Amino acid sequence: MRILIVTDAWQPQINGVVRTLTETVRELQGFGHDVEMITPLEFRTLPCPTYPDIRLSLRPYRGVAARIAGFAPHAIHIATEGPLGLAARRYCLRHGLAFTTAYHTRFPEYIQARSRLPLGISYAWMRRFHNAARAVMVPTPSIAADLTARGFTNVVLWSRGVDTALFTPGERDRLDESAPPRFVYIGRVAVEKNIEAFLKLDLPGSKWVVGDGPLLPRLKKDYPEVYFAGVFPQHELARFYRAGDVFVFPSLTDTFGLVLLEAMACGTPVAAYPVAGPLDVVGNSGAGVLDRDLRQACLQALQIDRAHVRRVAEGYSWTAAARQFERHLHPNPEGLAQLQQALSESR
Repeated sequence: MRILIVTDAWQPQINGVVRTLTETVRELQGFGHDVEMITPLEFRTLPCPTYPDIRLSLRPYRGVAARIAGFAPHAIHIATEGPLGLAARRYCLRHGLAFTTAYHTRFPEYIQARSRLPLGISYAWMRRFHNAARAVMVPTPSIAADLTARGFTNVVLWSRGVDTALFTPGERDRLDESAPPRFVYIGRVAVEKNIEAFLKLDLPGSKWVVGDGPLLPRLKKDYPEVYFAGVFPQHELARFYRAGDVFVFPSLTDTFGLVLLEAMACGTPVAAYPVAGPLDVVGNSGAGVLDRDLRQACLQALQIDRAHVRRVAEGYSWTAAARQFERHLHPNPEGLAQLQQALSESR
């Protein structure tokens, strides 16, 4: 099957969306599918306001239309709600092509955190975008229930996985001279991640932050006692996960949190709030502690057996997640036949 995936989030960005799509494409190709992607790398872009690492494609419709017509995919998946996603959606609706979408990120909450725009306005726009799809893929049951309650239709589950060969228990490097126990956060350093809820905690030992983002300069200034390691490629992160005694996940808005699985695969227990994402990934598995008192969660997580944490993570695989994605696709040979006929008549 020819599968086209359209995404506004792509390399060199380092985030959960890019990682999910990278692993999914790799698995789909392993299943024998012909997969092509439309990404910002093909277009002129400008930096996203307040988040310059994200590049927004400029006037992409003609380029997107040409790519879809040229590839003639059996199935089209629109991964994001940015300029490329909008262009692909417009093209599909114009030509009667079925497509699926995914809800990776709580953009309404992120936009509100930056601009105070009411959630109702953002969710109304998101609902209109996604309800045109044959299926809206979401990562957890909690997110599915939330979106369904907000009027989203055709919501289906598409879970996530972890590379248990890359993220694995092993020798726990000290990395620096900071005092144990070590509480570690790994991920984007941005306001929506609620990192200061972690940094303000009165905890023994030391705190680490591994990652980059628009909030990093201020946090370095305000929390000089914290070890800010910087940003590292994925293959180097396992040593940071392993070196931590507890992985702290203070976010209140993530839809899943791939970093939770990566930490768990390295044997590092999780401390987080009992919200969507941690509730679905960690839940009552015993691989972490979820508590509205994040300090208590951090301290209690120190007592968890690391071998048990690893066993929980081994229950997740990218192969199983990609099979879910594959099942939710909506091939549309009839729409493609009509499109190809229209193209031939126009030549």
